[in-house]
Amino acid sequence: MDEHRETIFGDNLWLHHVACSDGDKKPCIWSSPEGGNNINIGKQIFCNRSLNMKNIVAVGFDMDYTLAQYKPETFESLAYDGTIRKLVYDLGYPQELLEWTFDWKYMVRGLVLDKKRGNILKMDRHKYVKVAYHGFRELSKEDKVGTYGNTLIRDSFDEPDYALIDTLFSLAEAYLFAQLVDFKDNNPGKVPEGADYAHMYKDVRAAVDLCHRDGTLKKMVAKDPKKYINDDTAIVPMLKMLRDSGRSTFLVTNSLWDYTNIVMNFLCRTRTIDGNNTCNFDWLQYFDVVITGSAKPGFFHDDSRANLFEVDLESGMLQNTDDGTPMPQVGEISLRLLPEGQPNGCRVFQGGNVGHLHKLLSIESSSQVLYVGDHIYGDILRSKKVLGWRTMLVVPELEREVELLWELKDMRKQLRLLRNERDHIEDRIHHLKWSLKFEDLNEDNKQQISATLGELEDQRDEKRLSHQQAQRECHQMFHKVWGQLMKTGYQNSRFAHQVERFACLYTSQVSNLSLYSPDKYYRPSEDFMPHEFHILPL
Repeated sequence: MDEHRETIFGDNLWLHHVACSDGDKKPCIWSSPEGGNNINIGKQIFCNRSLNMKNIVAVGFDMDYTLAQYKPETFESLAYDGTIRKLVYDLGYPQELLEWTFDWKYMVRGLVLDKKRGNILKMDRHKYVKVAYHGFRELSKEDKVGTYGNTLIRDSFDEPDYALIDTLFSLAEAYLFAQLVDFKDNNPGKVPEGADYAHMYKDVRAAVDLCHRDGTLKKMVAKDPKKYINDDTAIVPMLKMLRDSGRSTFLVTNSLWDYTNIVMNFLCRTRTIDGNNTCNFDWLQYFDVVITGSAKPGFFHDDSRANLFEVDLESGMLQNTDDGTPMPQVGEISLRLLPEGQPNGCRVFQGGNVGHLHKLLSIESSSQVLYVGDHIYGDILRSKKVLGWRTMLVVPELEREVELLWELKDMRKQLRLLRNERDHIEDRIHHLKWSLKFEDLNEDNKQQISATLGELEDQRDEKRLSHQQAQRECHQMFHKVWGQLMKTGYQNSRFAHQVERFACLYTSQVSNLSLYSPDKYYRPSEDFMPHEFHILPL
């Protein structure tokens, strides 16, 4: 079918008319000029499980690290500094910690902290430890295998002995834990009495919680949001696109109303000529329901007995309470949305559970909901396994990773060739050794085979060193310590395995949704077993 495209710009939306050969124009609305075509590889949406957006009636979003992408160089440093101060002034750690600095590029998601041993691990999808550090000291292969590779029963690497670094919020505490491990090893008398590695990690977690409870972090962000949050101008067009396509939109965040309003004002603000912005409730027009203080992941359990309170927008007070004491649960009638067109038709709540949300939005089936979040366990796993919601995971690190994969495609091809050459030489060596051991050979044949065997072993050692060096260089292109986020050696990493299992879609930022039709049918690539790779169709 012959076709051409004409693009009309208006009201922040790009209207694409696909003109068919019979002259019939079929309008498809996207909120960006790309319109689903020629999308930069770093901004593409990747699909693990088929998802037809025509079946989705409501799209929901987390806020922190999903709609609001925090700048690690400022926000994570702020979290790190606050945690250090709590350790020193509240938990009795020495004042010299106040001189420590934070390398926000050092830690990555998907790591596992061994609390008892003071080790930081990166493992593959089979839970084999591939990279291991004690503090900042790399463990030798012998130490690594001796500690994690010789158990008859595979370690689950879960709580309470291990901590999973699966959210960007956890990177600062992981870095601080590594610093404390080195500090304890070099200055055993300076840490609080009785503080082993596990106790130090517990103190770090307690210090982080203190920072969140006293509002230290959020007060600083509220003072100057642009210093700590990336300004993504594509978020409002994306939300408009979804609503114009007939979907409901909702926000479910663990942050409370006052902070949520500040952050969402920054992301969705109306820009004035002089650049000044005022905090108001205009951003609520892009949502049908907003639930703050949701206490995820508990929110996703329909049998949760959490009370649902409506929030007064001006004061932030909870309306259905009596001097702070919960009143009887709100009735069915109050769980209906306000009439269409009514000012501030979006209602704001605190607490509750997913059952309340389904009633508010008149959701008949969980599979009609797409939820977008950044936390594998807090957002994606629970909403997928417990509810059957469709899910999209936001992985900001992905943009650089896939672009680098493209740039290094020739290098990665060379790595595969080197690996194949190693395998071929090793196979020949095994064959010749077998011949020497079990075949009836005369002395001349034995000497000839022995000479050939020596040459092949030299070639094998040379190829092995070349391969290991090239692999190390490729590894360090992604990250100097931990390598590629989604790979560990030749296997998918533990983090990649979680993404594959629980995220229907994944992408680098939430506004990438604006680059695709709201009615797109997302389809995964074909799965391949190892035996299929050598006979793939052209």
